[in-house]
Order: sequence, then structure tokens, then C-alpha cells
Amino acid sequence: MNKITLGMDVGIDLGSTTVKIYTPSRGIALEEPTMVAVDRDTDEILAFGSDARQMLGRTPESVAVVSPVEYGRIRNFRLTEIMLTAYVKEVCGNKIFMPRVVVCVPSGVSEVEKSEVVESLRAAGARRVYLIETVVAAALGAGVDISQPRGRIVCDIGGGTTDIGVLTLNGTATSHWVKYAGHSFNEALIDYIRQRFGLLIGPRTAELIKREAGCVIPREAVLTVTAKGRNAKTGMPDMIQLTSEDILEAFEEPAIHICRAVQHTLEETPPALAGDLLSGGITLTGGGAKLYGIDRLIEERTKLSVTVATDAAQCVALGTGKAIRFIDTRNRLEKDTSPLDVF
Repeated sequence: MNKITLGMDVGIDLGSTTVKIYTPSRGIALEEPTMVAVDRDTDEILAFGSDARQMLGRTPESVAVVSPVEYGRIRNFRLTEIMLTAYVKEVCGNKIFMPRVVVCVPSGVSEVEKSEVVESLRAAGARRVYLIETVVAAALGAGVDISQPRGRIVCDIGGGTTDIGVLTLNGTATSHWVKYAGHSFNEALIDYIRQRFGLLIGPRTAELIKREAGCVIPREAVLTVTAKGRNAKTGMPDMIQLTSEDILEAFEEPAIHICRAVQHTLEETPPALAGDLLSGGITLTGGGAKLYGIDRLIEERTKLSVTVATDAAQCVALGTGKAIRFIDTRNRLEKDTSPLDVF
């Protein structure tokens, strides 16, 4: 039986790929795929999280496996509410007071999109919701000191979006985001293999290949992987041998778009803060930061040093947890330098 919890505060990284929930006592207490399996005929929820991901690409036509969150935005309110309700209940258990929640949102989201996130969490049981920009949460999680009047730049390469921000005094001086991130590399690989080799593969296979041999600069030693799928001409099962050089070619476009987004953010940086970036460099976070060579490619394009954060894939979730400490400050003071927006 679940233990009753009083007034638990949680941080939520509501990502396009993964939902992570942080609690002060347990750290990252839940990490589940942002996926839901739905019966097309009855609209019944069949599974979510890891169970739904296992069904991806292996379901009959009557079952759809979807992500209710795309590019950091809620695309299906009902499915998001059901998924979050289950996840919050799993972490918080039975409680007399519902939790206060800090949740991250990408930079540049509209007020309507912010309201959708807030309403989904309220429907899931949140007593009060505080929003924090993804790039600010990433900085906090990476241990970057953004409380001083000094410019620091962070680039978070997530599943659906890449968020870049120049931060100072617990806020963003300038920010930029693009729909090129982890999913983009998978989609680019799927398209490349179909066009060059006539083989159809799914997103799970593309993700595995990316992790095993993905790169955006040439590797010191060429790697070879096997890609299994369906022959586009014959319709029969087939396989090919793929090299890391092939993958490098496939990944060129999304990698360049990410570099350009970083360059664009630097171009928009106020002159008073631009000089600070020369000594501080760029901090890279997100699951995409682990892609071989992405740090060196950004370094080459920007001429700034690039550091991949420790536990890069967890930084946003850890940052939402660290932001919990700002809740009471925000509630006490009408004017403060808290990075939170309260709803």
C-alpha cells in the first residue's frame, strides 16, 4: 500500500522523449518514455511509458503508439493528462495535499501552450504549478552559476528540440530553439537508409544505430553496424551493413542546423554579456550532448570552448528539482530574481 505523503514538491521534465520526475528525497524518482498506446477503434488507453515503447512498430493497425508531447509542446491534452496522472500517482502515492510542481517549458512557448501544460498538471493532481525555461533548468542541473550579472551560455539538445540561452541573474538575456534534436537524427537516418539502400527501418532501430555508431565528425576508426528492416522493393525482410561514415553523411543536416542555432543565439547576445562567453564557453546538456563529436563540431563553428555537462541527459530534470528551492522565495517576495513563473 502506498505511503501517504503530505505536501510533496516535485520537479518534472516533460520531454518529447522522456518524462522525468524529481523529488527532494529521492532525486530522479521516475523516468519513463513519453509514449501512450491507444486503441484506434475504442479510444481506450492500452499502455503508456516503457510498456508502450515496447509496442512501437509491433502493433496491429487498430493500435497506435503516440507521443502526446512533441517539440516540447502538448499535442494531445487528454493523453498527456492520463499519462501524467499515472506518473505523479506512482511517485507521490496517496496524499492529503497534492504536490506543488516545477515543470520546464521550452523558450518561446506561447501563453496558450503554457496554459496547456499547467492545466494538464492540475488535472493530474498538482496543487500549484511553477514554470521554468528548459535552458534555465538545464543550467541549474549542470551546476552553472547563473545568479550573477555575468553571461553564461547553455545548449540543451533534447529529444524534440534544441534550446540555447544566454543566461544571467537567473533568467535569459536571449534564447533560441529549433526543431532539430535527437528525433531529427533518427529521422534523417531513416530517410538516408531508405533512399540509399532501399531498406525501411523503424525509429527504434534508428535509435540503436545512432547510439552504437552515430557521429557528426569522422571517427578515428570506422565502425560497422547491421541495419535490419524491410526491403522497399521486394517487401521481404532484409539487412545491410552500415558504416559510421554513412551515418556521418546522414547526420550532416540536423547537426548543421543545431550549430546555426547556437551561432544565431550568439549573434543576438547583448554586447555587455558577449565578452563573458569567451572565458565561460558553452555548456552542452541533454541526451543529444552524448552524440559523438557534437561538442567538437559546435566548438569548431563558434570558436568557443564547449564542455559536456556531467549527467548531461539528466540536467533538465535535476534543474527542475533544484528550482524547487525558489518556490517559497517566489511566494514571499513580490519582486525577486527567481527563474519561476507561477500559475
